[in-house]
Amino acid sequence: MSQKIFINLPVTDVKRSTAFYEAMGARKNERFSNETTSCMVLSEEIHVMLLEHTRWRDFTTKTIPDAKASAQVLLCLTLESGAACDAAVETAVAAGGAADPTPKQDYGFMYGRSYEDPDGHIWEVSWMDLAAMEKAMGEG
Repeated sequence: MSQKIFINLPVTDVKRSTAFYEAMGARKNERFSNETTSCMVLSEEIHVMLLEHTRWRDFTTKTIPDAKASAQVLLCLTLESGAACDAAVETAVAAGGAADPTPKQDYGFMYGRSYEDPDGHIWEVSWMDLAAMEKAMGEG
């Protein structure tokens, strides 16, 4: 059995955030969703739980950071090409996100971009040609 990951993110408006992640290609799992929570399925193994602040506080008493002012994590997904990375950022911007909160990376064998969701959570998208990387590093 493969492991699954449920990434929990605090959001200010679950409907807006749900629409953003649906625009990014995620599917809402109604079984684990309600008026304050959306379970967004990115893949069979990756789920993002969008929790409005009132629901988030059911899990922890720690202060909810303002993700637009600070960063606690950088989430990274791999994609099939550099062009797919560019397309993901374009889709994020069209859906209300912001492009490239972290520097673009282009090393020939590796390419990466990033975007912020409407609440400021940073997602990186990257592509890597492992054989070309090994050759560039003198390992191949």
